[in-house]
Amino acid sequence: MIFKYRFGNPIPTDTVVKESEVREDAVPFVTVLEGESISYEMADADIVYGLGENVRGINKRGWTYCSKCSDQPHHQEDTHSLYGAHNFLVVSGKETFGLFLDYSGVVSFDVGYTTKNGLVITPADWNFDLYILTGESVPAIVKEFRGMVGRSYIAPKWAFGYGQSRWSYMTADEVRQVVKKHRENDLPLDSVYLDIDYMERYKDFTLNEEAFPNFEDFVRELAEENIHLVPIIDAGVKKEDGYSVYEEGMEKGYFCTKEDGSPFVAAVWPGHAMFTDFLNSEAREWFGNQYAFLLDKGIDGFWNDMNEPAIFYTEDRLKEAFEKLDGFKGKNLAMEDFWALLDVTGSLSGNEEDYKTFYHEMNGQRIRHDKVHNLYGYNMTRAAGEAFERLSPDKRILMFSRASCIGMHRYGGIWQGDNKSWWSHLLMNLQMSPALNMCGFLYTGADLGGFGSNTTEELLLRWLAFGIFSPLMRNHAARDTRRQEIYEFEDIPAFRSILKLRYRLLPYLYSEYMKAALDNEMYFMPLAFAYPDDPRAARVEDQLLVGESLMIAPVYQPNAGGRYVYLPESMRMFRLKRDGSLESSILEAGDHYVEIPADEMIFFLRKGHLLPMAEGGNSVPEVDFENLTVFAYPDDGEVSYEYYHDDGVGKDYDNPENRAVITVSGDVRGYEVTV
Repeated sequence: MIFKYRFGNPIPTDTVVKESEVREDAVPFVTVLEGESISYEMADADIVYGLGENVRGINKRGWTYCSKCSDQPHHQEDTHSLYGAHNFLVVSGKETFGLFLDYSGVVSFDVGYTTKNGLVITPADWNFDLYILTGESVPAIVKEFRGMVGRSYIAPKWAFGYGQSRWSYMTADEVRQVVKKHRENDLPLDSVYLDIDYMERYKDFTLNEEAFPNFEDFVRELAEENIHLVPIIDAGVKKEDGYSVYEEGMEKGYFCTKEDGSPFVAAVWPGHAMFTDFLNSEAREWFGNQYAFLLDKGIDGFWNDMNEPAIFYTEDRLKEAFEKLDGFKGKNLAMEDFWALLDVTGSLSGNEEDYKTFYHEMNGQRIRHDKVHNLYGYNMTRAAGEAFERLSPDKRILMFSRASCIGMHRYGGIWQGDNKSWWSHLLMNLQMSPALNMCGFLYTGADLGGFGSNTTEELLLRWLAFGIFSPLMRNHAARDTRRQEIYEFEDIPAFRSILKLRYRLLPYLYSEYMKAALDNEMYFMPLAFAYPDDPRAARVEDQLLVGESLMIAPVYQPNAGGRYVYLPESMRMFRLKRDGSLESSILEAGDHYVEIPADEMIFFLRKGHLLPMAEGGNSVPEVDFENLTVFAYPDDGEVSYEYYHDDGVGKDYDNPENRAVITVSGDVRGYEVTV
């Protein structure tokens, strides 16, 4: 059931698509102190799931989290805010219920930090809708919530292939070389990403004609090799006379303004930039129509960036900083003075006071940005998604974003921000994935190998061994870091076997993604969701279920020759060898230490389940989704699997002909059949 309660005068977020009647009775489970907090007294064994994109484990107890979309490239264990703001959680234990705060401002979640059993939620003001959800299980509550907020974004099938990215591939010839190296080394590849340097001096919806001449022909050339170019679009529009996007936005009043109505100008990549007022429906439509510039050149995928929005500095803040810096000249900078000096420059970027200086026009009201901060990235991607429905109504377009809040999940996926080449971020990638699924974000993935810092061959191998199960599978690295394209490393055969397994698994992975999106289910799940009566499963933080049939247990520590794995039941373990072959064996329920050399990987097939696989290929169009080999671990008789398959391009998602049932029977030894 869904219980809805209204406090104050909420700003519409357009997050909820299935409305509920506002109730007047007491809010169940939680204690509401109006104007102060929403609280709940947890039991010692209660688990708190959810909160989407956040640090720490699957169980969120023991820390404070802040829903505030933040440009945070240095996130680590003590971080409180990341790029997304996802106000949905489920408490599982003495009482099991879901809680969602439909709210556009900043929210603090103290989950057993101040007091061990205290869950305390504190919004910045008291204008929000509070939803309490109940159900027979945690997955049932998640399903109820997902139905309430609407269907998750569905990407084109080619976007489930492997993508290669870097900040930046500077010329068309460099992109050609990336493609050539993958093809020469028999490494599958479906997309190459263009970061900010493909533009003319960082101006959205422009092209660097010198570096990327005859762009439309270039897009067509790559398409002949089954390669899709995916360019970046930034939130900041360069302030420059003669630049048509800037001039038209200014003329029509589509940019955010300061309190006095003058233009709000802040700096990002191009220097001085304007910020489109995405909360203004007319401005949103105008910006969305700009994507036609690249759609018309054959582009069918984009990634939106810097849309928290990120701010390097404002002119007012910079002027103030220079004045303060003058005060340090000639001084003997002792400890406190030196720290104060660092604070002057360190406070320029993303300064909270700057977010209080500009305004939006929304539904005829003028609203200060900090009141609706978390809606900004959501509505930038919404602008694109709504435009694609107008500009490309019959064809799916790839879209994912850095900043988000719940509601944006209907218009695009997300990547998990500017991570680092750290082993801890590989584990965080795994632990964050089911929490994002709970909030409706299914098309997700982290930068494989890590974006910042220098990766290692071992780390990239281990990260890919997890990444082949993520819907978004992209290798992305920052400028001035070690080149981390796969062909730059020594053990290309080991990388090749992992990548090729991804393409063999695509029939299953795509089928599970589509069913999760269409049926409001989860793609990644904690073990406890499928084994609620197993107390050990609830404590497993480093294994996940992938769809209905598979369990994964990635290696996430350096120099590890293997790892311990907990099996809630007997499972069939598959071992991928460096030559691409698969070996399998049956492991009984319980704890196992499994040896896993860096050039191998493992995954598990659950008892009573099937795994359809293809022959693979070096691009998605080469994968045969119809002639499959089915791996089975039968459980006393017939085993069935509902297989979803469509053309991967159109939007006839609900056609019953897209679903077929595969049924096999046999004994517990497991085997494979061709269907």
